[in-house]
Amino acid sequence: MSVNPLGSESRRAEVESPPGVERPEEGVSPVLITDLASKTLAVKEGDAFLYSDLEGNLEQEADYGLGLYSKDTRFLSRFRLTINGRAPVLLSSSSERGYMSHVDLTNPDLYDDQVLAVPQQTLNIRRIRAISGRLFERVRMKNYNPFPVTIEVEFAFGADFADIFEVRGMTRDGSRPPAAPKVEDGRIDFVYEGRDGVRRITRIEFGARADRIDVDDLEATATFRVHLGPYQTKLIGLSVDPIIEDGRPSSVDFDHAVHELRRSYEEWERESTQVVTDNELFNELLDRSLRDLRALYTQSDGGAVLAAGIPWYVAVFGRDSLIASHQLLMVNTRPARDALELLAAKQGTIEDDWRDEEPGKILHEIRQGELARAGVIPHSPYYGSVDATPWFVLLYAQHFRWTGDLAFAEKLLPAAQAALAWIDDYGDLDGDGFVEYLSRSPRGIKNQGWKDSHDSVVHADGRLAEPPIALGEVQAYVYLAKQRMADVYRALGRDDDARRLEDEAAALRARFNEAFWMGDEKYFAQALDADKRQVRTITSNPGHALYCGIVDDEKAVPLAKRLLSPDMFSGWGIRTMSKAAAAYNPMSYHNGSVWPHDNALIAAGLKRYGMARSTNRVATALFDAAVNADYMRLPELFCGFTRRTPNRPVSYPVACSPQAWAAGSPFLMLQAMLGISARAHQNLLTVNLPHLPTWLNTVEVRNLAVGDSRISVVFRREGEITSFSLLSREGDVRVVMEE
Repeated sequence: MSVNPLGSESRRAEVESPPGVERPEEGVSPVLITDLASKTLAVKEGDAFLYSDLEGNLEQEADYGLGLYSKDTRFLSRFRLTINGRAPVLLSSSSERGYMSHVDLTNPDLYDDQVLAVPQQTLNIRRIRAISGRLFERVRMKNYNPFPVTIEVEFAFGADFADIFEVRGMTRDGSRPPAAPKVEDGRIDFVYEGRDGVRRITRIEFGARADRIDVDDLEATATFRVHLGPYQTKLIGLSVDPIIEDGRPSSVDFDHAVHELRRSYEEWERESTQVVTDNELFNELLDRSLRDLRALYTQSDGGAVLAAGIPWYVAVFGRDSLIASHQLLMVNTRPARDALELLAAKQGTIEDDWRDEEPGKILHEIRQGELARAGVIPHSPYYGSVDATPWFVLLYAQHFRWTGDLAFAEKLLPAAQAALAWIDDYGDLDGDGFVEYLSRSPRGIKNQGWKDSHDSVVHADGRLAEPPIALGEVQAYVYLAKQRMADVYRALGRDDDARRLEDEAAALRARFNEAFWMGDEKYFAQALDADKRQVRTITSNPGHALYCGIVDDEKAVPLAKRLLSPDMFSGWGIRTMSKAAAAYNPMSYHNGSVWPHDNALIAAGLKRYGMARSTNRVATALFDAAVNADYMRLPELFCGFTRRTPNRPVSYPVACSPQAWAAGSPFLMLQAMLGISARAHQNLLTVNLPHLPTWLNTVEVRNLAVGDSRISVVFRREGEITSFSLLSREGDVRVVMEE
């Protein structure tokens, strides 16, 4: 889900750049060249998030992209707590709850005129954070000494108002420097007038008046002189408001914000399907994933959507929102409905080369920062995605299969038909029956599939494929989208349109199996390049074709065997590229790493073709990877090094965590293992050959919604046999075992 804000192909780096930036401008070092996953705390609610170090600080000297962000702007770039001018010592920290973090600190030896005044480890300093409209911080100080102490608590602040693209390496040409902070009535305001004509303000307020506030150039420091009696506890509270134009600061206080956030999470969990198994670690993974998806659920202009990931993709991403919502259909259909409504409202209507927009096309990404508003980058919105449009049709139809909501299907039917028209007309650039991509924007993305790094589509000899490029998985998405759309047409009484789409899907399947199959490799090509030559590098992309059912039956087994062979299967999951490929690099973004969502789609595809043991093998690998991850949270991706004993997956330095389609992956894999699918329009839930792995004996699925009905089902494994039984039912949905 990367983006290319830089445009010029001639400036592309010789080494891989951070995801989202093909290369920074000359003389600019890309940010984030360390393993941030284990060195940061992320707290998010809505479109605001704080990304800090483990001590809770934002250090300007640490070029990690740390900051308080809202609407793609960094409103706080420095935030440092010191005690008597010294950094406290970290004891522990956690941001397990997406909207809240805790940092426990203690003191080093503190001296007063060379006399020890406060011995080390006799003060506890706890920083508690929450985000709801504004950032709240409570600093609790407890004195464990039997005598009184006096300390000076200092907070240093700075705000550079950098656009998130600039944080990620883009040169800040034309930007105006922020003004010096203003202090009034104990409040600190940082003010910035952007090149987009928008005023942005960072407002810092304190629960009690600071003893002193000093301004030094672009920084402000607030000092509190705190007297603590023996064993006494005191609090300092502060808030930081990101304000745009004439927006009003939030009026919610800390306690009310935390209460409302906790209640919102509880409601999200209550409305979702509950899954309880006999494996406590797997339960923890599912709970973590569900909470992370709630944290990423973001109100946007025109609706709500699952943001793609923290920290770099807290934004509307067409592909990511659609796939993550699709993974979640068995658990909660609301994200799918919201994503469909929002993306339909912003569907392409004109031909605009700057934004790669075309009528019927579904957007790739929307940004709300200074660069997008000023027209420096085309993300307002940008439409450079070849697969978001078929995924829109696919999710639209799958949402109908789970909800049976004919009124909603009729409401969005014009958008679905416009998307189908784009697939057949604009998507097929040369009329060969395949959907291709070609960016026309000078600052667009060159590769427009889910593997959108500049070097992700590469021939076996190491040459980059030239667009227009027809990706194999995109044809598979189109195939399944048309098949599922036929169901909607039939429900609407449009049988002729249904048969037409089914005929088109069948013809596409035949073309795909002929044009993409590599007989000598017994595998599918990743793509066809501009000259219709096969891109013969072995990648994970064809695994998505299994999920979509476009693969001829006789080709499915050799395809599956190669996906699980040692050059592709790392032991922690299936790599994005074979170890035998010329372009393989286990530390790359797309050319040898392991992506949970990629593996989840492949695992579900293996089950579609009856290879349940292979499905369980992939699911087991990802479960093992999650057990080794912080908070049992699957990251966006990890490195593709071969699994050794003992070891853990090697972290990818700049992976988003949490990330939407990584968080959704356990649910899609579980659905595949259970064999569950819905046809709410036929009042039917089908179960197809459930097959649990050895680490799961019992799976209870409660409050599962199919149309207007709710059911609870339990699955039990005895040896190689997995059976199921109905526990309860509200409504008249039928549950049927399907071969």
